[in-house]
Amino acid sequence: MRLASERTGEGLPTVLLHGLTATRKYVVMGSKTLQRSGHDVLAYDARGHGESDPPADRSAYTYADLAGDVGRQMDAAEFRAALLVGSSMGAHTAVRFALDRPDRVSGLVLITPAYVPGTPGGEDYSRWDARAEGLRSGGVDGFIAADDELRRLGPMQDLVTQVVRQRLSLHRHPGAVADALVAVPRSKPFGSIAELSSIQVPVLVVGDRDELDPGHPLAIAEQWAAAIPRAGLLVEPPGERPLAWQGGAISRAIAQMAEDEGLR
Repeated sequence: MRLASERTGEGLPTVLLHGLTATRKYVVMGSKTLQRSGHDVLAYDARGHGESDPPADRSAYTYADLAGDVGRQMDAAEFRAALLVGSSMGAHTAVRFALDRPDRVSGLVLITPAYVPGTPGGEDYSRWDARAEGLRSGGVDGFIAADDELRRLGPMQDLVTQVVRQRLSLHRHPGAVADALVAVPRSKPFGSIAELSSIQVPVLVVGDRDELDPGHPLAIAEQWAAAIPRAGLLVEPPGERPLAWQGGAISRAIAQMAEDEGLR
C-alpha cells in the first residue's frame, strides 16, 4: 500500500496528519511558515485518501491502522522522533501513536479534536453512513446533499460547501473515502479521557468555536487540553474565522510552541 507523501524544509522533524475526507494539503492549508521556521516537514495522504492507495481490507481504517502508518512513514523518513501535527482524524491518530510510542513523539499539536469516550446512549453513526452512501452513489454532489451540517451553517453554507467540493475532488479513490467514512468514526483512539494524562510531551490543542465548526465542538478541545498535563489551548477570538482554517496562523503558533518548548 503506497502512501503519497512530500517532505520539505530542514530542522525539527514534523509530521502533518489530516482529517477524514481531507488530504495532506488541509492541515496547514499550504502555508510554508514551518519550513521557513526550521522544520523538516513530512506530509502524507492517509490510506485511501488523496493520491494514496486504499488498503486491501476495506475496513482497515482503525486508529491502530492509522497510527501504524505514522510509524512506517517516520521510519521511511528516518525520523527517530517527531512533532506530530494532526487535524481532527489526524489529531486522534497522533494521540493514539503518542500513547503507543511515547519515545517517538517530541510534541503534539492537536487541531479540532472531535472525540470523547462514553457518549450517553451510544454513538449515532447515521450521518457518517449517509455521507458515505451519498459519495458512493452520487460522487461529490451526493456527499454534499447528504451532509446535514452544511445546511445548518446559514450565510457560510456556500463558502464551506465550496471548500468541501474542492477537498473531495482531490481523491483518486472516492470509494475508499466512503469506506473510511464508515470505518473511522466507529474506531476509538483511546478508551477513557484519563489516558491522556500519560502524555508528557508539550502539547498545543487548537479549538474552533461552534458557530462555524459544529462538527468539532470547542468543549472537546477544552476537555483534551485540561486532561493533558503539558497542554495549552488556542482558540480564535469570538466572531472571527475558525483558527483551523487559517494555515498561516496555525503554522506560526506551531513554530512558536516549538521554540518556547526548546524542541528546535
